Amino acid sequence: MGAQKSIHAGNAKIDFNVDFTHKLCAAFMFNPFRNSGSPLSLVVGSLCIKHPNLFGKNEKLDVLWDKGLCDSNVLITCRKPKPEWLSQQAFVIQHSISPEIGIHGIPVDNFSRTGSGDVNLCRFSAGVDLSEPASSNWSSKTSIKFEHVRPINDDGRSISRDLHGFPVTCSGGCHDSMVVLKQESRFAKANDHSFTRFCLQIEQGIPILSKWLIFNRLKFVASKGIRLGPAFFLSSLTGGSVVGDIAPYQAFSIGGPGSVRGYGEGAVGSGRSCLVANSELTLPLNQMLDGAVFLDCGSDLSSGRLVPGNPALRHGKPGSGIGFGYGLRFKSQLGHFQVDYAVNTFQQRTLYFGFSNLASG
Repeated sequence: MGAQKSIHAGNAKIDFNVDFTHKLCAAFMFNPFRNSGSPLSLVVGSLCIKHPNLFGKNEKLDVLWDKGLCDSNVLITCRKPKPEWLSQQAFVIQHSISPEIGIHGIPVDNFSRTGSGDVNLCRFSAGVDLSEPASSNWSSKTSIKFEHVRPINDDGRSISRDLHGFPVTCSGGCHDSMVVLKQESRFAKANDHSFTRFCLQIEQGIPILSKWLIFNRLKFVASKGIRLGPAFFLSSLTGGSVVGDIAPYQAFSIGGPGSVRGYGEGAVGSGRSCLVANSELTLPLNQMLDGAVFLDCGSDLSSGRLVPGNPALRHGKPGSGIGFGYGLRFKSQLGHFQVDYAVNTFQQRTLYFGFSNLASG
């Protein structure tokens, strides 16, 4: 279903990965946003180039290109060597194009799928990441970046308004610019019977120019896993809030396989605040197969009307929802395969497929 290859060119290492598997699965999940006659549109793959000594002083260069069905991402990172007790510094440049369906997507099939709203985001960012030395169970990273966001339609043309004529940027024009200071702190603790994880992200928009966005965005993720005899119970709570000047695409979207299963991406709602709870119990069926039951719920905390243009209300999203179901987890040397069968509040049934940790062959 794919091909992987690694080659060495001097000190540099180049990894190729071309994968047709996700195209097959996605065909059952949703229709592509862009219809292209090119054979390359059927390919999901990545290209990774690593150089361990770029300027002769152990500077490490990583170039990563990912291509999906409807999106692409280019990430260039240059790391300067530092002693372990000092902050690790990295210069980062990133360019991505992705469909914005979490906010502007149109729910269909009783909110179980989300179709294109003809809004995609073309993002460019450049800045510096500073990773602090890990202390006990805590780690932290600080970054400051310039970001330029340009909405485009499914044909690749710049747009300033959505299908209903509402602005898709904060500025009202064809793009937004901002400087974002971000602080991320992580806590992780684990033993043979349980684990605890917590992540807190705080973003601050700095108005260097009067037209640039000024906002404060907070997001947290807390998770706990406990072994109960042969079974394992996992629960997580995700929440966030944003104040200040925001564009619709900066709102929190609720719904989808990484949020509330049984709903399409963002089909539950979108708001300036959100709260999502997930719980899952897995039971081993044999050495390679686990069964799972799960319950997800999420809400925009009645903040959907506070998003500019109120896209959630215009698309009829309920603002809160519950999804439940069961699934299978298959583990092999090639990777992990996951299938979930979910039912949402409207009794609509959805099947999800997932692959992870595919090893090179």
